[in-house]
Amino acid sequence: MNSISFDEAVKKIVERDDRFDVRAYSFLNAALDWTVRRIAEQKTERENSHVSGQELLQGFCDFSIDQFGPMAYTVLDEWGIHTGINVGEMVFLLIEEEVFSKQDGDSLADFRCKSLKKILTEPFEVSDEEVGLSTK
Repeated sequence: MNSISFDEAVKKIVERDDRFDVRAYSFLNAALDWTVRRIAEQKTERENSHVSGQELLQGFCDFSIDQFGPMAYTVLDEWGIHTGINVGEMVFLLIEEEVFSKQDGDSLADFRCKSLKKILTEPFEVSDEEVGLSTK
């Protein structure tokens, strides 16, 4: 791994590719830490500490909902994150700076998912019946 700090790496990335807000990278880093802890709690016999793209994306979504509630997609959208692939693009930019690491089989395709907006807003959807509106 590189001796460059996370903040320095993000600064370098944003200087050459400003699609994602600096806060998005910090949030991604926090989401990775959160995901690693959650996986460790669930699986005590895990062979290695590598988190797959799908595991990270799921953790990123769960952490987003945990931190921002119904505003999760709005916040991420403001930071330039609109799809799961966007999360993967940030991961791979951090890999290029040697802040994150990857295994041979890891790819951007690992971050494909149904609509990120749907994933982040669906838990907060309320039906007409739940608010007492007639569906007739």
